[in-house]
Amino acid sequence: MTPPLLELASVSKTYPGVKALDRVSLGVVRGEVVALIGENGAGKSTLMKILGGVVEPSDGTIRIDGVEHRALTVAGSMAAGIAFVHQELNLFDNLDVAANVMIGREPVFAGPLKLIDRAALEARVTPLLQRLGVDFHADTPVANLSLAQRQLVEIAKALSLEARVVIMDEPTSSLTASETARLLKVIAELKAGGVAVIFISHRLVEVEQCADRVVVLRDGAVVGELAKDEIDHDVMIRMMIGRDLKSLRVPAERAPGETVLEIAGLRTPAHPEHAIDLALRAGEILGMAGLVGAGRTELARVLFGVDRPVSGELSLDGHRIAVRTPRDAIDHGIFLVPEDRKRSGLVLDFSVKENVSLANLRAFATGLIVRSGVERRNADERRTALDIRTASIDTLVGTLSGGNQQKVVLAKWLSMTPRVVIFDEPTRGIDVGSKSEIYKLMRGLADAGVAVLMISSDMEEVVGVSDRILVMREGRIAGFLERAEFSEENVMRLAVGRRDLQEAKAV
Repeated sequence: MTPPLLELASVSKTYPGVKALDRVSLGVVRGEVVALIGENGAGKSTLMKILGGVVEPSDGTIRIDGVEHRALTVAGSMAAGIAFVHQELNLFDNLDVAANVMIGREPVFAGPLKLIDRAALEARVTPLLQRLGVDFHADTPVANLSLAQRQLVEIAKALSLEARVVIMDEPTSSLTASETARLLKVIAELKAGGVAVIFISHRLVEVEQCADRVVVLRDGAVVGELAKDEIDHDVMIRMMIGRDLKSLRVPAERAPGETVLEIAGLRTPAHPEHAIDLALRAGEILGMAGLVGAGRTELARVLFGVDRPVSGELSLDGHRIAVRTPRDAIDHGIFLVPEDRKRSGLVLDFSVKENVSLANLRAFATGLIVRSGVERRNADERRTALDIRTASIDTLVGTLSGGNQQKVVLAKWLSMTPRVVIFDEPTRGIDVGSKSEIYKLMRGLADAGVAVLMISSDMEEVVGVSDRILVMREGRIAGFLERAEFSEENVMRLAVGRRDLQEAKAV
C-alpha cells in the first residue's frame, strides 16, 4: 500500500466552550483526489487552517512524508508543498493578475535593487491562465475582474506553487459550468502528475465526478468514508446531515397575487440597447436564470439603487417610484441579498446584533442615541426566528459559517417590512442543510405576500425552487417558463438563443 504523503492522526482543536475538531484522522497519497464534505460548521475550515499553519491543533499529530509534526507554521506548510485555493479570496485589488499570482515570489533583476522583471513575471503567469482557459490577461487589474474571474486567479496562484498537495476550498462556488469543467480537467491533470488534491465542495455532483474517496465531517468528527464505487449523492447527504433531505421544492400556500413591482422600459448601464419589462407578483418566487454576462446582477443593482438606469420606470403597488440610491430602495421596501455577502451584505468586524440593525438604525434610536435594549431584543428575536447558530448576538459575523452569515443578511431585512426581496446567488458556498433552510425562508417570505426575485446559476436550484422562471440573454429577457415547462434543457435553450443545445451545455 502506498504510504500517505500527508496524514492527520487524531487531530483535535478546542476553543473556549467549543470543540471544533474531535480526533480527526485523514490521509492522502500521491495522485489521489480526496473530497472533504460536511455542513458549514462541521470543522472543514478549522482542519484546513491547521494544515496551512494558521491554527495550532490542541492535540494530535501531522505527518508529512512520514515525519511527525506537532504543528505547522505557514512557512512550513508552504515548504512542505501544500497550496491552498481559498473560497474567501485573498487578492490585492490595486495589483494586476500576474502580481497577485506571484506575490512575494516575483522574478527580479538589478542585483540589490531587486526590481521586478515584468516580462519574466508575465511569462510565468500566462501559461497558467491559458491552462485554465480564462478570458483575461496577466496584466489585467484585479479590480476589473468579476467574482468568478477572481476565483480563477486564486486557482492560478495555487498552481504556480507547483505543490505536492493542493487544497481547494469551494473552488467552483463562483464559476460557470464551462469554467467548472475546465477546473475539473485541471484536477485530473494534477492527479495524473502525482499531485494529491483535497477537494472541499458543497456541489456534490462535482464530488461524484472527480473524487477517488470521500471523507465526511459532522460536528467536528469524521463520521464515515466512501470509496470510489460507493460515492452516491443521497448517501453523502445522509452522512453529512444525519437524515434524508426532502425535495428542494417547498409548495406555495397560495397562488401568486397582484403585481407588487412593475418594471417598464428599463435600460441598465451594462446593456443600454435593451429595454426590460417585468412584473413581480406578491407571493411568488421568480427565478432568474442566464449565462454569465446575461445582465441579471446588473438589473438587481439598478432595482436596488446601486446603479442608475439609463431610462425606464418603476412602479410599486401601482404607484410610480424613483429609486436613485440604495436608501431609496430600502425606504420603499425593496431589499437586496447580494451575491458576495462578505463584501456587500455584511460588516464582518461587527457583531450579529450590529449587522441586524445597521440598515434601520433610525428605528432603534432616540435622536442620535441607539437604544441598546431595543436593538438587542430585535436581534434576539431574529436569531431565534431564523435559527442563526451562534452563542451570542455579540459574536462577530466574520466568525460565522456561510449559511449563518446569509441568515444574518436576511435578519437585517426582515427587521423591516419587505415588499420585494432580491436574492442574488442565495446559496453560494452554503451546505445542503443550510440551503434547505434558506429555501424555506424564501418560501415563507412569498407566503407572507412578498415578491421574491431569485437570481441563480445553479440550475437545480432554479428549477427546484422557482414558481416561474425568467431567462435573460445578453441584457434582455429571452423568455419565461411556467412550472409545467420547467426543465434544465428548456432553460438552456432560452439562455443561449438559437445555438445548438449541446454547444450550450459546454458554455
